[in-house]
Parts: sequence; C-alpha cells; structure tokens
Amino acid sequence: MIPLFIGAIPFGLVIGVTIATTSVPNFVGWLSSSLIFAGAAQLAAITLLGAGAPVAAALVAALVINARHLMYSAALVPRFRGQPGWFRRLAPYLLIDQVFALSMVRDDPSAEWRAYYLGAAVFAWVNWQITVAAGILLGPVLPGGLSLEFTVPLLFIGLVVPTLIRRPLVVGAVSAVAVTALLSGLPNRFGMLVGGLVGALVGTLAERFES
Repeated sequence: MIPLFIGAIPFGLVIGVTIATTSVPNFVGWLSSSLIFAGAAQLAAITLLGAGAPVAAALVAALVINARHLMYSAALVPRFRGQPGWFRRLAPYLLIDQVFALSMVRDDPSAEWRAYYLGAAVFAWVNWQITVAAGILLGPVLPGGLSLEFTVPLLFIGLVVPTLIRRPLVVGAVSAVAVTALLSGLPNRFGMLVGGLVGALVGTLAERFES
C-alpha cells in the first residue's frame, strides 16, 4: 500500500486545496474525507457544493462516480463469504481503488486475507485524513496559478496499467475508455458509469471466449 498511497498524495492535496479555496467550510470539507472516503467522489461533491450547486446534484454526481464500487463488490463476493459479520459490515466502508487492486491479487486463507485487507485499508484511511488536512493548510499559501488536477488521472493510470497483463483485461479497459470518451458530454459524468459497465461486460465476454 505504501507505494500506491505515495501516488495518491497529490490527489489528497488537490482535494485539500479545493476545500480551502471554495466556500465550503474547512472543517466540514475535511470531515467529508471520512464521511465519503472516496477521492474522486469527494472532489466532485466539494467542487459542486463550492460552486453553489444544489446538494442533490452533488450527491448524484458522487454516487455516479462511485458506482464502480458495485463492480468491485461483485468481484469480492467470493472473498467475503465465510468472513465474520463485523468484517462484512465494516470492510465495504474501507473499500477504495488501491485496496481493491491489492486484495484481488491475494490468495490467502480467510483470516490472513482479512488481516491483509484491514492493514492496507486502515493505513490508507489514516494517511488520507492527514493528506487532505495538509492540503487545506497549504491551500492559502500556494501560488494562485498552480494546478494539481493533472495528478488525478495519473493516479488511476498508475493503478490500472500494471494490471493489464491479459487480453480480456486490455479489451475491457479499451472498451471502457472508448465508451466513456464518446459519452463524455452526458451530465453528472454519467458517461463514466456507462463506460465502466460496458468495459466490465466486454471484459467478461472476452474472458469466456478466450477460455
């Protein structure tokens, strides 16, 4: 988790700086890091609320962006079977892209897998709160023209590209990117949701044809 989180630090700073430079109160914005604990959805919600958008619009945008977690959950069902009830209730809150990427490549027995999942997730959660707080503190002293938004796509590229080692994964990823680009004009980033669903479907079909 350490190298993956290093890549997420600029993303957390972007969110903190955004909180510091919008009308959202700093403390409320920082609390959203623990309430949402999903960087892209948090950034969208803070940006929309800071621009004066209705709360409902911010909620819809956050839900659409986080809809990929439905696919994450489906993929993790086999690993959650047989886990204690407390873990099944707590673990979904801690599920982020990095935790999913790491836990999916582990093939440990249930207890060891649970410990690995929690170790990675709690490490990310604690450091995310610290990173966003640092961004809030740095926001007022950064140069006005400085932009860190480019770090957001870089983070996701760093997560996805190393996993593209088989043809079905490549086909699914390319399909998702193509559909998302074609539907980029849809409101509330709905094209991202459609692209993710299409990519998952195409990747699954490619897997079946290959086998």
